[in-house]
Amino acid sequence: MTERGSLADLKSRYGARHRWLMLTTVMIGSMAAIMSSTIMNVGIPDMSLQFGIGQDQAQWVSSSFMVAMTVSMLTTPWLLARFGYRTTYMGCMLLLLTAGIAGGISNNYNLVLTARVVEGLAAGVVQPIPAIIILRAFDTAEQGRANSFFGMGVVLAPAIGPSIGGLLVDWMGWRSLFFMVVPFCMASMWLAQRYVPTTAPGGVSANHGKPSLDLAGLALATLGTLCLLNGLVLLHSGAYVTAMCLLGAALLITVSFVIWQRVQSTKGGVPLMNLVLFAHRPFAMGTTVAFIYGIAMFGSTYLLPLYLQLGLGLSPSHVGTLLLPAGLLLAVTIAIVGRYSSTHPTHLMVSFGLVLLTLSFALMLMVNLQTTLWVLVAFAILGRVGLGFILPSLNIGAMRGMEADLIPQGASAINFLRMLGGAAGVSLCGILLEWRLAAHGDSLTNHQTSAARLAAFDDVFLMLALVCVLALLAAWQIRAPRPHHTP
Repeated sequence: MTERGSLADLKSRYGARHRWLMLTTVMIGSMAAIMSSTIMNVGIPDMSLQFGIGQDQAQWVSSSFMVAMTVSMLTTPWLLARFGYRTTYMGCMLLLLTAGIAGGISNNYNLVLTARVVEGLAAGVVQPIPAIIILRAFDTAEQGRANSFFGMGVVLAPAIGPSIGGLLVDWMGWRSLFFMVVPFCMASMWLAQRYVPTTAPGGVSANHGKPSLDLAGLALATLGTLCLLNGLVLLHSGAYVTAMCLLGAALLITVSFVIWQRVQSTKGGVPLMNLVLFAHRPFAMGTTVAFIYGIAMFGSTYLLPLYLQLGLGLSPSHVGTLLLPAGLLLAVTIAIVGRYSSTHPTHLMVSFGLVLLTLSFALMLMVNLQTTLWVLVAFAILGRVGLGFILPSLNIGAMRGMEADLIPQGASAINFLRMLGGAAGVSLCGILLEWRLAAHGDSLTNHQTSAARLAAFDDVFLMLALVCVLALLAAWQIRAPRPHHTP
């Protein structure tokens, strides 16, 4: 007898459309997770004023979320195998919902940060799940269509989110941003009860007796990430000896993590990150691109709202309105490009997107206080169209041809490295901005903007452009694996 709620049971009830219903469900949850990662950037200036904190402290509203999300991604394969899709997914949605409400009613900055960490933990586990579903539930011919549908839906929420968020900040303050995830989480939990299977990837029963989570590997990954980010922050504060010690520790911990994963594999354990993945060249190059462009993408997501508000003196609602066309065009681009991501060379799609992204950062150096707003909109659109070529192509292309049992690990690893780059990117942008502001003789505490402040922002945009050039070099090395013919 088929177990109720299993993949086989849901397929028998809903037929071929079940995979689309399941993808729609996780898409809504992913919308909540991604929105929570980006929408708070609009409220950072107001939050800084309310709690009386500097830019270096305020950036931890973004950085703490990114650190938590980055590390928790590595646990997704183990959680899915042990508890199944439904329990894992609904648990994350409940955690995201609770943290959103708690953050919105908190009156203490430390409690706000705690809520952001919890949100990040939940969002991180959810992120790899859609790629696993697309690669396992859809055949190659349908993957492009599924990728297009999912990508457009996921991007549409954060595209509209900053505009709505800007209005909410002006009307009700930064607290309202926390509550935006609530309806998405509630809808997703209701749908998950109906369409997400209780079974693990591959349709097998969740194995509660499966080997325990690689806690030592998880601890090393967490410690290494924290050492890296804190080391970067201390570089700016002038504590160079401590900063270099932390960065050196991050390097040593990374080496230790790799060695430990090898030990786990040779002893028959379940490593947190299976290093066999990196023997697949498209995956190895894809993860390199993911890490580098993660720095640029998340760094710019943090930097652009600050630039428009504190550099050009625009209100939060005005910023959201300016970014809305770029977000909508990103959704449209993903819808179009996603359909061709399974039939066109990944390295060409990703490289073209990176060229556009590089241009969008480089062109920001031309902006000054007299620049008309439509020029800013055009530059933002250029960058988001570039992302529209990268996002639907990279994950699927990097894992195409990989053995089915490695797909959950692959989705987890590439998302982990992308978010690790993102967490570093947010910190690097904040650190570099403070450094260049001091070098140009300005500070964000000054109420009036100036040409010196814009010059400091220009230096950071130039750094992001150079980072994209590095990603472009790696992207060109991605090639589709040659098909293996059975003799």
